[in-house]
Amino acid sequence: MLGDIKITLPDTSSAIALAGYSEANLKLLSQQTGANMVLRGQELFISGTDNQKELASKLVRSLENLWSTGNIISSADILTARQALDTHREDQLQELQKDILAKTRRGLEIRAKTFHQRKYIDYLRQKDLTFCIGPAGTGKTYLAVVVAVKELLTNKFERLILTRPAVEAGERLGFLPGDLQQKVNPYLRPLYDAINEFIDPEKVPNLMERGIIEVAPLAYMRGRTLNNSFVIVDEAQNTTPAQMKMVLTRLGFNSRMVITGDVTQTDLPPHQQSGLDVALRILKNVEGIAMCEFTQKDVVRHPLVQRIVSAYEQYEK
Repeated sequence: MLGDIKITLPDTSSAIALAGYSEANLKLLSQQTGANMVLRGQELFISGTDNQKELASKLVRSLENLWSTGNIISSADILTARQALDTHREDQLQELQKDILAKTRRGLEIRAKTFHQRKYIDYLRQKDLTFCIGPAGTGKTYLAVVVAVKELLTNKFERLILTRPAVEAGERLGFLPGDLQQKVNPYLRPLYDAINEFIDPEKVPNLMERGIIEVAPLAYMRGRTLNNSFVIVDEAQNTTPAQMKMVLTRLGFNSRMVITGDVTQTDLPPHQQSGLDVALRILKNVEGIAMCEFTQKDVVRHPLVQRIVSAYEQYEK
């Protein structure tokens, strides 16, 4: 058996990026390969059987595009790299890692972390109507907002419209203080948060006053034709079939629409059919419509979220 494999990292930031918080990445790399990994300064030592060491070395090297530039590596990056090695998609992995979708105001690079996310981004860039379903934490809404803001800032579209059904989810809107907009703002908070990652929060109110960015409940879409707009319909599992048909038929010229939701997390009454479920069945074979489905493997939040989603999936089978 050969001795330990040693990989020398270029600098401290590379070592920090590879190791992760509390060396969580090294632990996951060990779990994925069976090899033991020890980081001493800028030197990574890999021990184990020859097969374990070879696999671990390949996996670390496949992530070099990220750690060599000090980019934060997530558990999703590691699992996608392992999947790429298993399915001989190393070239696709390199393309995925190098395709920077955008940079936040803090300079954080946004890119696809899984192959499903890469396909979703391609749909967002090319298709007039895209459906994306999947569990929490898969980036359905966030990636759509990133693409939409980027297209808006490069003048591909005149308006960005973000909407979601204001399902009461246990609270009655009438008891909340303020006018209707103030009442629904808590439901729209995740959309505001995503926008603020890329546009100075102080500039957003001005853009909203001018109608360039509109964040509104789904009821506001009735009777309108949305031309020259990038439209994102979030939490679509909470639409009724009539609401879904209404918003889909708002699509105007030179516009793009994205419908996101989690069909397992509806807040509708038990007897009420989800408009998202119905639309997916009716439109699955319609030309020009893209359908993207994420699984718990695409969860890119805290690793515990992926395990929670997986546990619920097993329980509900």
